[in-house]
Amino acid sequence: MRIVIQRVSDAKVTVQGATVGEIGTGLLALVGFGGTDKADFPDTPAWRKILDKLFNMRVFPDESGKFDLSLNDIKGDLMLISQFTLYADCRKGRRPSFSDACHPYVAESLFDRFTEDARKLAPGGFATGRFGAEMLLDFTNWGPVTIILDSDEF
Repeated sequence: MRIVIQRVSDAKVTVQGATVGEIGTGLLALVGFGGTDKADFPDTPAWRKILDKLFNMRVFPDESGKFDLSLNDIKGDLMLISQFTLYADCRKGRRPSFSDACHPYVAESLFDRFTEDARKLAPGGFATGRFGAEMLLDFTNWGPVTIILDSDEF
């Protein structure tokens, strides 16, 4: 699993002209699954560690401006967007290969489970896009702050 996390002051996701999710201050997380991620992945320590990092990583400023507060601390919002392109392989040619991405059937199941687990932990508002849909994201990256988490590192 790879997640690109962006600290945002607001975010909105639109599918076919309709807003399907919107958040205020918090985190926008683009979530992708790789070919080695299997149906039992939610039962692993890496899954739990990534969820913990998502909610407890200190990327919000305290009163002195230092990164000392987490999403939980500020009771911030969370938006999750499925994004298989995080597994693009650009080493050869001009067109990215996505052969390292998880099969869509398995990825959808994993994304649904990740969404379910995250929703239970969310301290503020919660939103998602629509798996497999072409989505338009409109957000304000606050900072900018962008963090990458990869389950291979845990």
